[in-house]
Amino acid sequence: MFMRNSWYVAAWANEVEGDVLLSRKILGDQVVLFRQQNGIAAALIDRCSHRFAPLSMGRREGDCIRCMYHGLVFAADGKCVEEPGRPRPSPQTSIRSYPLVERYKQLWIWMGDVALADPALIPDCHWQDDPAWRSIPAYIHYNADYRLIMDNQLDFSHLSFVHEGTLGGSKRIAETKPKVEVIDGNLRLTRWYLNEPEIAPYLKGVVNLQGPIDRWHIYDWSIAGNVLNMDSGSAPAGTGAPQGHRVAEALQFHATQCTTPEDETHSHFFWTYAHNFNLEDGAFTRALADRIQIGFDEDRRTIEAQQKVVNMSGNDKMAYIYVDAALTQGRRLLEARIAAEQSAACGSA
Repeated sequence: MFMRNSWYVAAWANEVEGDVLLSRKILGDQVVLFRQQNGIAAALIDRCSHRFAPLSMGRREGDCIRCMYHGLVFAADGKCVEEPGRPRPSPQTSIRSYPLVERYKQLWIWMGDVALADPALIPDCHWQDDPAWRSIPAYIHYNADYRLIMDNQLDFSHLSFVHEGTLGGSKRIAETKPKVEVIDGNLRLTRWYLNEPEIAPYLKGVVNLQGPIDRWHIYDWSIAGNVLNMDSGSAPAGTGAPQGHRVAEALQFHATQCTTPEDETHSHFFWTYAHNFNLEDGAFTRALADRIQIGFDEDRRTIEAQQKVVNMSGNDKMAYIYVDAALTQGRRLLEARIAAEQSAACGSA
């Protein structure tokens, strides 16, 4: 079950350039993304109204897409504007279009009630195009339910085990209970690991911070669009990081992770891992992204394996342990929003 009245990331903006027709399934709908002559991106259902041929197999002509089966032409608003052999297109040949906004180097799509599609509701991901930060856009396809990815994001205790030699490095992560807050209907989680003996494995060899550190993960999870924004970093132990003081030697990062359901058991995962130092060192940005990718591949393998077991488990229920407070709260918030949306839709009907 999905929340449809929400902005989701459909693609990185650089995936849709020139005459590219990008087909992507989002919340069970096959959508085609393309750019008009003025560079503004548009989204249509990836299906000609005539014989249901995929429009993504067609070609862009000006601001339109021509279906290359029988030649119908569709504008960015979904209106059929040309039918070969007729002065005007036949009735009922127009197709669905979707609101689409380009922001933060991403194309955000609205899959629900068009009247509710307010761009101001797009979650803040400005770190991805802020000149004070550097990151590399990345994408992972999951053969898994988006909610299992959400559970993973809201339970950083797994860093101690899934990522023991990469993103984690300390059993204290699993032993540290996070502060969990509900803010404006979304979640904020705060974790501090004080006086750790050394930096995390993924940073070794790419940064020079030595000795004991104070390490943190502070992240906000937005139910709308399944967006995680995380402030993380390491500072020399005892230099005031928990009180908000960041000395020059401190390492500060910002992770943005956007999970878009493809269907019930497949998902799109768009991510960046930004840093606000070494801004002109492209090799550092690349090395950092490559190491984070290794950690995310560990997540993907674990969650896809979990999905296979879930598929075979019938009505068996998962057990819950004390580290599940945040993911349990996240599931409840998500389910409440979906139920409210469905109730509103039934009332309108």
